Amino acid sequence: MLIIAGKLHLPRHERDRWVAAHDEITRTTRSQPGCLDPCLPAGPLEEGRINLFEQWGSEAAPQAWRAAANPPPKPQILGASIYKHHVSSSGPPF
Repeated sequence: MLIIAGKLHLPRHERDRWVAAHDEITRTTRSQPGCLDPCLPAGPLEEGRINLFEQWGSEAAPQAWRAAANPPPKPQILGASIYKHHVSSSGPPF
């Protein structure tokens, strides 16, 4: 399993528009082979923050999707911290 997670910082006046512009592509991503869960919500505590979370069944799945996807244009990104995590096992939290 592969998890891509992190945060982006945009100018605060761009954030909500950019999140909304990704609604349709997020829905489409959910139907892609190997996609387990994509999420791109606005961060509730910081005005320009967007949280990113993607869960995929394999390393190849997001690569194939990104090669075919047509995302909205990128705004000015003021900062980002996004990491890819390879998960060897997982289970219920409790």
